[in-house]
Amino acid sequence: MRNTKLRIVNYVIAVCNLLLAGVFYPLLPDRIPMNWSFDGTAAYSAKYEIFLMCGMGILIAFLLDVLPKIDPRRQNYQKFSSYYDSFCIVIQLFLLAMTGIILTESFRPGTVSVQYVVMLAVGLLFMYIGNIMPKFKSNFFCGVKTPWALSSEEIWRKSQRLGGKCFFIAGILVIFSLLLPSPETAYAVVLAAVFAAALIPCVMSYVWWRQEQNSEKR
Repeated sequence: MRNTKLRIVNYVIAVCNLLLAGVFYPLLPDRIPMNWSFDGTAAYSAKYEIFLMCGMGILIAFLLDVLPKIDPRRQNYQKFSSYYDSFCIVIQLFLLAMTGIILTESFRPGTVSVQYVVMLAVGLLFMYIGNIMPKFKSNFFCGVKTPWALSSEEIWRKSQRLGGKCFFIAGILVIFSLLLPSPETAYAVVLAAVFAAALIPCVMSYVWWRQEQNSEKR
């Protein structure tokens, strides 16, 4: 059974994020920085868009709360509920941090080295996901959810363990990209790391499924 207190905390953080934006909204300039390139250049948008991001946090909180209830394998969530609830909270804290950066840079541009802070946060988030992914039990919404992984408990276990390692390494590479002198090179490293982390476990789940099918025919 999922922890009710942690579920409430998930919503509380999402609402606080929206309230934070609402409190400072009248003081914001008409256009605020919402996106940054790898070289730190800010892209400005109308200030109302901060509510779109904060509103997305509430939507994410709702979806992450509801999805386990409609998953055909919802009983498995009880086996990793603490990790799942912690993951939900980490996502909300990440979004809250992004709101804080946007507000800070709106009032005092240049205060935060945004490209470094964001990439560090993303790298740590990937490492965190990689650490908890092997704890995920078979379900249709979390982890490496290929048809082949879902077909077998053993393939699921292998896929999540490999996926966890790939995401952890990807997180390290994302953080390492901060040391690279060229923004273009850093972008290429991050893109390759994320793509590989997503692709390799999916491909291997198919390979393991084929091996399992061949062994059953013998």
